[in-house]
Amino acid sequence: EISEDTGLPADMARQLGYRPLRSLLPAPLRDGYGRRRRATDLDAIVIENDRLRATVLPGLGGRVYSLYHKPTDRELLYRNPVLQPAAFALNGAWFSGGIEWNIGATGHTTLSCAPLHAARVQAPDGGEMLRLWEWERLRDLPFQVDLWLPDGADFLYVGVRVRNPHHHTAPVYWWSNIAVPEQADSRVLAPADTAWHFGYARTLSRVPVPASDGADRSYPLRSAHPADYFYEIPDGARRWVTSLDAGGRGLIQTSTDTLRGRKLFLWGAARAGRRWQQWLTEPGTDGYAEIQAGLARTQLEHVPLDGGAEFAWLEAYGPLAADPATVHGDDWAAARGEVAARLEAALPRADVDAAYAAWRPYADLEPKAHLATGSGWGALEAARTGLDLPGTPFDAATLGEAQQPWLTLLRTGDLPATGPLPGPAPVAPAWRELLESARPGPATDYHLGLAQWYAGDRAQAVRSWERALAHGAGWQPRYCLAAAEAEAGDTARAADRYAEAFDCADRPDGTAASGPAARTGRAVLPALAREAVPALLAAGRSEEAARLLARLRPAELTVGRFRLLTAQVLLAQGAADRAREIFDTGFEIADLREGDETLSDTWYAIAERLVAGAGPVTDEVRARARAEHPLPERYEFRMRPV
Repeated sequence: EISEDTGLPADMARQLGYRPLRSLLPAPLRDGYGRRRRATDLDAIVIENDRLRATVLPGLGGRVYSLYHKPTDRELLYRNPVLQPAAFALNGAWFSGGIEWNIGATGHTTLSCAPLHAARVQAPDGGEMLRLWEWERLRDLPFQVDLWLPDGADFLYVGVRVRNPHHHTAPVYWWSNIAVPEQADSRVLAPADTAWHFGYARTLSRVPVPASDGADRSYPLRSAHPADYFYEIPDGARRWVTSLDAGGRGLIQTSTDTLRGRKLFLWGAARAGRRWQQWLTEPGTDGYAEIQAGLARTQLEHVPLDGGAEFAWLEAYGPLAADPATVHGDDWAAARGEVAARLEAALPRADVDAAYAAWRPYADLEPKAHLATGSGWGALEAARTGLDLPGTPFDAATLGEAQQPWLTLLRTGDLPATGPLPGPAPVAPAWRELLESARPGPATDYHLGLAQWYAGDRAQAVRSWERALAHGAGWQPRYCLAAAEAEAGDTARAADRYAEAFDCADRPDGTAASGPAARTGRAVLPALAREAVPALLAAGRSEEAARLLARLRPAELTVGRFRLLTAQVLLAQGAADRAREIFDTGFEIADLREGDETLSDTWYAIAERLVAGAGPVTDEVRARARAEHPLPERYEFRMRPV
């Protein structure tokens, strides 16, 4: 929602509505993590000079985990002491801290916890740089991130390139997210007098910087609730953003002008923001805020990239020391001016432009020594199209088990006739055409339905999944048909389909749950149950929901998600007291999504029934329920003002 009095720049208005993401296909969900922590080893690549040391995690989206400044013995980033996955990425698992590279669509990238290709490449100064690259599947675009530290430099240089190898125009999203330490006196500055505010009430409005609604929002802990502030930087102004402590010290990020946007994300000082910080980090440690840089003004936009074209830019990350009295003073223009002057002295704008120009010829250099391997999806696209992308080789040696059925389709015109249905599938138009020409069968029709759904051909997708069932396919097309019914608003039929998918996975051969097929189905039962039970409850079938839950294993029912579902079923059955006992005993939902209010909603629904007894739930009952049954802090995850 956009405030009525908000005048949008023309390019921003166009990009706000330009091809938003309609489906997560073909990205697989990443879940299955918990909250029990243990010491573990992670693959890391370290690059350093005599001034800085950067630690990169190639197996986790290429995250820059640490940027340490040697002369001052300071960590410039928020370095999370734990790797705690949470359901913040578009497809699930994500973790906080460091510098992350977000590509694809609005949100944290589907590659947040995925491996990237990594190799050493010659740097423009004659040394070496670290190249990270991958094929981003939501938009089918290759990208690369080159990191290097020139001798004697106090800044980490990062060259980024996103290419569109297709004939059609593609929507591009890019934001570099930088987690920085947050204390009461941390101040975030950018060269702007206004910003676009977007909170979890989902309203976009233009506000003054630094103060709005009676508080100085440049200090993250002076806001109560989580919010985004996208700075409106004037055309021609140098792009930068920084977070400085009480002594005027901190990290600054700057770039060439292509990366135009700058943003502050803050958790706020209210109870929910603090709870999320504890959830994502180690209790008892300082929290963090995020300063960010992107291709557009806001993260609600996608930028068109013509076929055969590319976006490329250079970023620089390093320490900044400014006069604390000025940067923390009441004169915002003076504070910004102090930062701009100190940045220009430490790293002139002309030097950044020169470094970008020097890097451009090296962006096409072939990697010398491979250090880590990403996915085989880029190699599959290379096999289909013959693409040759200098600098980012997608070698056939990276093709894995997930790509083999699709290689068979390319080479023979058909998917394999035997074996389980292939897993993560390509859904782009070219693959749909191949599937339409292939011999019908359970795998072909199921995956053709996915490609049709991705393209917006909902009716065709449903027909393909029905054909897959006629060919003897298992739970997968039934699940897809359930999702289709749910989107169409048919609650009863969606519940039927979800229950059928669960039954099919529980007894794949239709008679007895045994053998390899049964073991495969058994593994997906919890995932199917977490969608089937809410669907049955929405259809008013609480007894059936209870019976379905009872078919899970006892250990599965102890997982937080299923403790919540059990409480919801009990509430629907009229046993509010037993539902409340589950909350009082305590549980955690490891994969609770950002902005999900199901815990507080269920708590208050139970409280209302306890107060109302057998009577109706009136406004008076709701008020009493909230007064007599306050939400415990452990269940407070609401990110909007309440």
